[in-house]
Amino acid sequence: MTLRRVVLLRHGQTDYNVAGRMQGHIDSQLTEEGREQALRAAPVLGAMPFDRIVSSDLARAVDTANTIAEVLGLPVKLDPRLRETHLGEWQGRRVDEVEVDYPGQITEWRGDPRWTPPGGESRVDVVRRSLPVVEEIDADLAEEPGSQSLLIVAHGGMIGGMVSGLLDLPESVWPIIGGMGNCKWAVVARRADHPRWRLSGYNIGVTT
Repeated sequence: MTLRRVVLLRHGQTDYNVAGRMQGHIDSQLTEEGREQALRAAPVLGAMPFDRIVSSDLARAVDTANTIAEVLGLPVKLDPRLRETHLGEWQGRRVDEVEVDYPGQITEWRGDPRWTPPGGESRVDVVRRSLPVVEEIDADLAEEPGSQSLLIVAHGGMIGGMVSGLLDLPESVWPIIGGMGNCKWAVVARRADHPRWRLSGYNIGVTT
């Protein structure tokens, strides 16, 4: 067990965030403010020793990750398993628009990690596809000496799910993990003598 810390960073602000639209797998773009958020976060994260950076392959995450990577001097590996929740027929729409066509379903989705938007995937699905990314990197680092740290750059919903999965929380309590601000991050860590992950911080970031 060499992977001792995982930092999960949400991408910067996007044009869809500004418009209040649900993104999912839509490849939205960072706004100027989103790029500035990444630049402000970069030196803070750059002060932490990381061994690997892996990012969702969606542009908003990739652009954020590349900004951080320039400070860290590390390459960015892209992995589509770190994409945001696929929201099916809800993608590209505002919550109030979804509520008109699917009354009450937003509330069900937010409260039940197994609930799946029409044509999309559940939070349980997201954790099942994304958690192996950490497990594989942990195994890959097993032969390297010393403790290791991983930076994941991804999306708010996926990060909330992965934190729940890493902490091995019962699915019934996953909804207690709140939302993540743009360019904010969560930290999970574990001691050398104990394999269980613990939450060290959530929704951490640079204040403006």
